[in-house]
Amino acid sequence: MTKDKTILRALAGETLQTPPIWMMRQAGRYLPEYRATRAQAGDFLSLCYNSDLATEVTLQPIRRFGFDAAILFADILLIPQALGADLWFVTGEGPRLSTITNEADFARLGDPADVHETLGPIYQTLRNLTGVLPPETTLIGFAGAPWTVATYMTAGRGTPDQGPAHALKDTNPALFDALMDRLTLATIEYLSAQIEAGAEVIKLFDSWAGSLKGEDFDRYAIAPTKEIITALKARHPDTPIIAFPREAGEKYIGFAGKTGADCVAIDNSVSADWVAEHVQVDGCVQGNLASSHMVTGGEALARETRRIVDALSNGPHIFNLGHGITPDADPDNVQRMVDAVRGG
Repeated sequence: MTKDKTILRALAGETLQTPPIWMMRQAGRYLPEYRATRAQAGDFLSLCYNSDLATEVTLQPIRRFGFDAAILFADILLIPQALGADLWFVTGEGPRLSTITNEADFARLGDPADVHETLGPIYQTLRNLTGVLPPETTLIGFAGAPWTVATYMTAGRGTPDQGPAHALKDTNPALFDALMDRLTLATIEYLSAQIEAGAEVIKLFDSWAGSLKGEDFDRYAIAPTKEIITALKARHPDTPIIAFPREAGEKYIGFAGKTGADCVAIDNSVSADWVAEHVQVDGCVQGNLASSHMVTGGEALARETRRIVDALSNGPHIFNLGHGITPDADPDNVQRMVDAVRGG
């Protein structure tokens, strides 16, 4: 089966004439069929926990665009909820959580080994998908990296500078380290169960890694990622893992070697030529078209897509965006991108 799954071939280090392609947030609000299914679910969290509907939205972009991978439809903040945090979504604004700001808040969190009861529907979605995906399509599971999840848990929402997390790690490092350890262990349990349910590849999203500087990057981005990957490889040695330390800049260099990741996903703040010279020399890379092209379209989209493909053509490469597709994107532009990658 692996010989027919181009993403697994790229992750194994093979340089392919045409790179495989999928897209972060490929099941989402830019698709009218997704909006219809979400309306049927009632709200975002209900959609995540409804295995049948989550299966449907995961499949929608595969049917429409024929991507080489489907990524589980879920959310990075399900882990805090499974640990006992309150989680809800405000329409048009995003997630809200109960906060961890002191020892009493932390004491209310549950044991990492107990997350599975809450997350059972997510595993069922994966089991559903293994039976209905096209045989050539790779199934990707995922989680948020501990630092990124902690930024939401300390602030109670997304923030522009992750200030509350930085403040807590600086003023109460023992508490912050305990939170990071709890999240790391819970993430290992969650991702291991995803693999057992059918995920063929795992992606670890550290969306706010770029706000960590110097030794903090090593301590809170590299070290937890390494711990998670090491544990998963011990349990599931044949499962490849993609790590995404977004906006890591120079810290992308050597990230795969320091963490054990099979592939490093790259955002679009660095050029594909730079990635080829400094990151792809260590193995597979994923990226890195600016998601704004999915809104603006035109010849610039096709030209930039081809430029990235050419720049990264001498090593293993999975084509993707540099960040998730936005709700204002035009599905026709997604098709233009796919055609440009595949030479259509």
